Amino acid sequence: MPNNEYKNRLSRHYDELKWLYFELYDHLSMDERQAAFDDLLAQMEGFYQGRNESLKELDRNRESNIGWYKANDLLGMCLYVKPFAGTLKGVQSKLDYIQECNVNYLHFMPLLDTVDGRSDGGYAVADFRKIKPELGTMEDLQELTADCHARGISCCMDFVMNHTSEDHEWAKRARAGEKEYQDRYFFYDNWDVPNEYEKYVPQVFPTTAPGNFTWLEDAQKIVLTSFYPYQWDLNYRNPVVFNEMAANMMFLSNQGIDIVRIDAVPYIWKELGTDCRNLPQVHTIVRMCRMICEVVCPGTILLGEVVMAPEKLAPYFGPVDKPECHMLYNATTMCTMWSTVATRDTRLLRHQMDQVNNLPKEYIFLNYIRCHDDIGWGLDYPWLAWNFNQQEVPHKKYLNDFFTNKIPSYARGELYNDDPRLGDARLCGTTASLLGIESAETAGDAHKLELATDFDLMLHAFLLGQTGLPILYAGDEIGQLNDYTYHQDPNKCEDSRYLHRGNFLWGEAENRNDTATRQGKLFQGLQTLESIRREHPVFGADANLWTFWAGHENLLGLKRELNGKVFTAVYNFSENPHTAFLEAYGKHVDLVTGEEVNITGTWELPAYGFVWLLYKG
Repeated sequence: MPNNEYKNRLSRHYDELKWLYFELYDHLSMDERQAAFDDLLAQMEGFYQGRNESLKELDRNRESNIGWYKANDLLGMCLYVKPFAGTLKGVQSKLDYIQECNVNYLHFMPLLDTVDGRSDGGYAVADFRKIKPELGTMEDLQELTADCHARGISCCMDFVMNHTSEDHEWAKRARAGEKEYQDRYFFYDNWDVPNEYEKYVPQVFPTTAPGNFTWLEDAQKIVLTSFYPYQWDLNYRNPVVFNEMAANMMFLSNQGIDIVRIDAVPYIWKELGTDCRNLPQVHTIVRMCRMICEVVCPGTILLGEVVMAPEKLAPYFGPVDKPECHMLYNATTMCTMWSTVATRDTRLLRHQMDQVNNLPKEYIFLNYIRCHDDIGWGLDYPWLAWNFNQQEVPHKKYLNDFFTNKIPSYARGELYNDDPRLGDARLCGTTASLLGIESAETAGDAHKLELATDFDLMLHAFLLGQTGLPILYAGDEIGQLNDYTYHQDPNKCEDSRYLHRGNFLWGEAENRNDTATRQGKLFQGLQTLESIRREHPVFGADANLWTFWAGHENLLGLKRELNGKVFTAVYNFSENPHTAFLEAYGKHVDLVTGEEVNITGTWELPAYGFVWLLYKG
C-alpha cells in the first residue's frame, strides 16, 4: 500500500486526473477507460515507491518552495555531451568548470538511444530508457545527476513525446504487421485519409522532408511522419501510448532529472480536419503530466518547447489554478533580438517585450541568446506591415542575407532549410560568429574585435536583464566560433545546425582568466553581470518590468521595479555612440562599475554599449 505522503498527493489530484483522462478517451467504453486508468495509477505508485530517498527529500524541499525555479540566482547552461566532454562521465569531470561559470541548471541535450543517420540530432528516440552507448549508461546518468544535486545543480533533459524513431521496438513490431503496435501510430492502407490530413496540416520541413506521411514499402502501409520519415508520430488517442509515455517521463525523473523538456508540445494530438496544432487535447495531456509529476515526483518541473507567438504561448502555462507547463521558451524575444541586431531598430523588440511583460507574473520564461537549433524568423509581421509597411518575405531575405554576408556585413552564418520560393530559410551560427568576432579575428582587426566583443557582452546583459531563467549555450561564455568541419562529416554535412554544435574548445577556455583575450574578456564580463543579477532582488520574477523610449530607435530602454528599488538599463544596438534618455534622475549606482553617480536624465553610451543603474533615492 502507498504511504500517506503518496496518498495525500494523489487525493489532491485524483478527481481531476480521472475526469480529464475519461474525457480524453471518451471514444472508449467505460470499462476500457477504467482499466487504462487503473494501469496508469499502478505505474504512478510503482515509480513513487522506486524513487530513491534523496530524490524524495528534494521533492519535499521543493514542495515547500514551489517557486524555486523562479529565483534570480538561477543560471542555466545547455550542452551536447559528446562535443562538450565526450561522455556523461566526462561531463561529471567538468562540473568544477560548470560551477565556475555560475551555472546551477544544466540542460543535457538529447541523450537517449538513437541510430546514426536517422537521429535528427537525437530527437528520433529508439529507446526511452537507454542512454546512447557512446555517451554512457543510465547508471552514469544517475551518478552525474547525484553529483550535480550535491553541488546544487539541477538537471534538465529532453523528452520527445510526439514521436518515436522507426527503430523503436514499437515501430519495428508495427512494421512487422502487429496490429496492436500499428495502433500506437497512424497507419493507413491507402492515401484517402492522409490526403485529407494534407489539406489542412502545414509541413514542418517542406524542403528537406516534404509532406506529413511516409510510404513503407516493406509493410505496404502509410504512416504519419510530421518531421522526418524516420520519426513516426504517436497516436495519443490510444491510452496505452499516454500511459507508457507517462511512465517513461517518470522513469527519467527517477534518474535524477529535475526539468523535463517536452519537445514539440503543440503537435501531440492529431484531429482530421484541423491543422493538428495546439488542439485542446494537447492541453489536457500536458495538464495530466503536470499532475502526475506533482503526485509522483513534485521536485520535477515541465519545460514546454512551444515555438509560438506570445498570445499562442500563454495557454501552455494553463490557468493559474490548473497549471500546465512550469516554464516555456521565450523564442519570440530571441528571434526578434536577432532581427534587431541586423536592423539596429529596437521598436519591434520593445513591442514584443511589452507583450511578454504584460502576461501574469506566474508565467516564467526561459530566455536565451542562442541554442542548439536554428533561428527561425517568427516575427510579428502584421505589426511590422501595419506600422512600417515592412513585408514578411523581403524582410526575411534581408535578415538572412545580412547574417550570411550576402549583404556585406560582419556576420558569418549559414542557412538551414533554405526554400527560395517562400523566402523562409532559417539561420545557423554561434553567437560570436554572428556578431562579428569571427570576421574580426580572421581580418586581424583589433578595433572591430573589440566592438564585436562589446556587442556580445551587451546582448548577454540584455539576456540577464529580462525576467525569467537565463540559459547560456556552452561555448558562448568564451565566444566560441563556427565549426565548419561538419561539412566533411557524411552524417552531418546536410544539417547546417552543426555549424554551432562544434566540439567545446577546452584549450580556448584556458584563457578565461586573461582579459587581454577574447575568451577572458567575455568570461570575466559575464562573471560580473551574473554576480550582479544574483545579488539584487530587483532581477527576480516578482519585479515589474517595462520598456521605455530611450531617445533613438537604436536604443532599448528597460526598467525593473521591486519594493521601491528601480533598475534602469539601456542597450545600444548600433555601431554609433548615442545619448540615452533614461527617464531617471538623482543618485544611482552604476552596477557594473560599483560607482555612485548623479543622473540628470541622460547617459552617453558608446557603440554597442549598455548601462545598468540602480536608484538609491
